Amino acid sequence: MVDLTYENGALIARLYGEIDHHIAPKLRSQIDLKCESLRPARLVLDFKAVSFMDSSGIGLIMGRYRCISLLGGRMEIVNIPPTLKKIITLSGIESLGVIQ
Repeated sequence: MVDLTYENGALIARLYGEIDHHIAPKLRSQIDLKCESLRPARLVLDFKAVSFMDSSGIGLIMGRYRCISLLGGRMEIVNIPPTLKKIITLSGIESLGVIQ
């Protein structure tokens, strides 16, 4: 699931476990509610503890990118495990310049 913290103008979403079509809507809702209420300058998605992600995870990333961009902020994706790197590379997310 997700642990959300707000530090120095950044909303940090520490994701963990598996991200699939069952979990992604819950994550999306939790992150979006915090973004809308806090209006952070940065949204950081930390994938360090994510063990699996399917295309629902790509949708989660793209939707949060759009959400934070509409709020005038920017997004960063950090700590991508090697097992998820391929799906992120194939999706084209790297072209957004958000991977740290």
